[in-house]
Amino acid sequence: MYNFEDELTCPICYSIFEDPRVLPCSHTFCRNCLENVLQASGNFYIWRPLRIPLKCPNCRSIIEIAPTGIESLPVNFALRAIIEKYQQEDHPDIVTCPEHYRQPLNVYCLLDKKLVCGHCLTIGQHNGHPIDDLQSAYLKEKDTPQKLLEQLTDTHWTDLTCLIEKLEEQKSHSEKMVQGDKEVVLQYFKELSDTLEQKKKFFLTALCDVGNLINQEYTPHIERIREMRKQQLELMTLTTSLQEESPLKFLEKVDDIRQRVQILKQSPLPEVQCIEIYPRVSQVLKEDWSRTEIGQIKKLIIPEMKISSSMPCSWPGTPVYSVAWGPDSEKVLYTAGKQLIIKPLQPNAKVLQWKAHDGIILKVDWNSVNDLILSAGEDCKYKVWDSYGRLLYNSQPHEHPITSVAWAPDGELFAVGSFHTLRLCDKTGWSYALEKPNTGSIFNIAWSVDGTQIAGACGNGHVVFAHVVEQRWEWKNFQVTLTKRRTMQVRNVLNDAVDLLEFRDRVIKASLNYAHLVVSTSLQCYVFSTKNWNTPLIFDLKEGTVSLILQAERHFLLVDGSGIYLYSYEGRFISSPKFPGMRTDILNVQTVSLSNDTIAIKDKADEKIIFLFEASTGKPLGDGKLLCHESEILEIALDQKGLTNDRKIAFIDKNRDLYITSVKRFGKEEQIIKLGTMVHTLAWSDTCNILCGLQDTRFTVWYYPNTVYVDRDILPKTLYERDASEFSKNPHIVSFVGNQVTIRRADGSLVHISISPYPAILHEYVSSSKWEDAVRLCRFVKEQTMWACLAAMAVANRDMTTAEIAYAAIGEIDKVQYINSIKDLPSKESKMAHILMFSGNIQEAEIVLLQAGLVYQAIQINIDLYNWERALELAVKYKTHVDTVLAYRQKFLETFGKQETNKRYLQYAEGLQVDWEKIKAKIEEEITKERERSSSSQSSKNIGLMH
Repeated sequence: MYNFEDELTCPICYSIFEDPRVLPCSHTFCRNCLENVLQASGNFYIWRPLRIPLKCPNCRSIIEIAPTGIESLPVNFALRAIIEKYQQEDHPDIVTCPEHYRQPLNVYCLLDKKLVCGHCLTIGQHNGHPIDDLQSAYLKEKDTPQKLLEQLTDTHWTDLTCLIEKLEEQKSHSEKMVQGDKEVVLQYFKELSDTLEQKKKFFLTALCDVGNLINQEYTPHIERIREMRKQQLELMTLTTSLQEESPLKFLEKVDDIRQRVQILKQSPLPEVQCIEIYPRVSQVLKEDWSRTEIGQIKKLIIPEMKISSSMPCSWPGTPVYSVAWGPDSEKVLYTAGKQLIIKPLQPNAKVLQWKAHDGIILKVDWNSVNDLILSAGEDCKYKVWDSYGRLLYNSQPHEHPITSVAWAPDGELFAVGSFHTLRLCDKTGWSYALEKPNTGSIFNIAWSVDGTQIAGACGNGHVVFAHVVEQRWEWKNFQVTLTKRRTMQVRNVLNDAVDLLEFRDRVIKASLNYAHLVVSTSLQCYVFSTKNWNTPLIFDLKEGTVSLILQAERHFLLVDGSGIYLYSYEGRFISSPKFPGMRTDILNVQTVSLSNDTIAIKDKADEKIIFLFEASTGKPLGDGKLLCHESEILEIALDQKGLTNDRKIAFIDKNRDLYITSVKRFGKEEQIIKLGTMVHTLAWSDTCNILCGLQDTRFTVWYYPNTVYVDRDILPKTLYERDASEFSKNPHIVSFVGNQVTIRRADGSLVHISISPYPAILHEYVSSSKWEDAVRLCRFVKEQTMWACLAAMAVANRDMTTAEIAYAAIGEIDKVQYINSIKDLPSKESKMAHILMFSGNIQEAEIVLLQAGLVYQAIQINIDLYNWERALELAVKYKTHVDTVLAYRQKFLETFGKQETNKRYLQYAEGLQVDWEKIKAKIEEEITKERERSSSSQSSKNIGLMH
């Protein structure tokens, strides 16, 4: 049985099994050993109270055992019987000499300090050496191991331990860095390859489009001239054959030849101009691409290829049927046959020209608010363009040529006129309404200044008038419809109740949101509550027609031609923000945003700038510093909930990148962080700070956008994404109310999307500091997205207990361990600093420690991050722990076998002897002082509470 001793040994305690218990994975351990393992690991699974998880020390599999613990595991009776039999037998402890077969080692050699046998003393190498018996030698050498061990000091042991830990840490860190770099390289070159392939396709597509433009430009002229040449050839043939005709036939045909020749002579010939293609691809590649760093390739925009000539290539005498000024009054848009031409007034500026219609263009208009162009022509179509000549909307052919188009002043609507036809359209092109008045062709359309009425000049000698009605506004279960010029109908879809609202003057603008309907007429403003439609609040308006109404939970904003005015829902005037060069006539919902405490306005003069104002005073926010971005900004949106200091603004720039940043600015430069790419439209929820947007072919919801400020690594886990191809091309988010997002397709139809209600409930719990309810909700929902949001929210609100639970639920074990280390810190300042470090805010963490007088801790975090320059700078500045920094630096270099080369470190190291004992004593003293200060501070608070 002696040979089976290893098999009877517990792999944990390396002793013979005592009360052996077998796990479901078939491995056996001592009962007491399993108890110790369970006790050591139980604290990490506090979120699973029903069954106790246990990891097998042998195979590492997770086993769930009953709440009674180890006692519930079965006894290995067979093994216990073998052990009992083994322990009953005698097993003499006999050790034999390795040099002499079966000779027992029973004598101790005093000279060589080792056990020997009788043969070694008589015939072996120990012959003649002084010896002693085993018992005497044992008594003499009994204390020797302890004396030998004392020669190794505690410092030596600590240094070895620290070195091993440091080496293992460095090894692990380096391996992670290498693995991370591998992944970065693979991802980087994949993205680079995809980007280059995409750019190549865009280039080739742009060149194909130019080829089509050239074909459209030249082919009609070539075909017409060929037809003229063919007619001339026919006349030449006819003239030759006419010489053989009789005088009667000759005289009959010669007059026909004379008329046809006269027509050919009078037909004007086009002036052939050399067409220029711009920009040239070779120039773009040489000037832009060849000078661009690889990392900036994504930001390169493929230019739209166009053609132009020094003079428009058209038939002489082509009439210009329509002309329009650009929004900045520095460009003119006019027609030339089938071409549209944008001519800048600056000298030597390039003219932009493109073929816009298949027939002669009869009418154009250019809106100053949305910067969009309308065109209409004899091809019976109307089209919407941007100011670069890109087609945004192309209508279906009508029965008759389109003779007039006109933008409404606010750029939200436009009208289209044709033969017996008047159409009202949204700015994206789809049609709101179609009327068939008996007017003949409508040759011109004019909007009233307030954008509510249309006048049309008709071919039958009359002027037709129209009023924009049947406008609709929706919010939750309420639908409001403008049925007449001075009448609105309110319908509650839950109980089908209907209320009629009558106004003294015609309705100009309206907005329905946050349980209030705000209506502006030509002279007054009406504020209705959805709880009572019978008693509105009414106040007189200032001069000017209201062009925009924006609502927040506490107040609303009116914009007219003379200014911006903020009112409470009780009708009290609050503020009127202003800035130099402000033009209120060109503001819209994309360039103005309102929250409970902030007003944001995009500057039209410099579209890279956003002005931020305090809602209650109208004064610039914070220290008055403007929000500046590197590219032109297209759309802005403020979040609606939360504290003023946490207010965020999201915006989309011209590259269609989505960014988020804080609006509170006091001296320091706030981070502007990218959230997404190719975002076309966005909206914040009205109930919590959840953001949604449309990205190319995806509908994306950022359940907690502030994650980018807390832990950017888990941001992808906080997103909800779904396919957006069902929304067709160019959809737009209309509203985000509760958990319902309303999207309008390009054809005008509305699509309602419901997102999960649980993230909004989680936001509510966190804002009320109901952390236990938040954890309970996440356990109920059982989604990684919810846990990831809770983890970020908990860190942002300094609740590390909840953060530990949430991070554990999403498998971020390294972060759980770091949070545990934070919880063990002695002072609240240290905890705060390490939480800031957790979020990547190293400088803020250092500031917190320095302000609290914890200089050593500030130095230590820089040492831990290998920020040696800053660590030494702090030590020298505060005249403390210079030797500590030098010692750790020296230890770091020795670990990697390097020599000091830093001049500052060499300077301070001269004549300084590193004494680790002294350094450790100083560090221990710092930690003790921090603990004592924390304890005294806590005691003072307790005494204050008692008083």
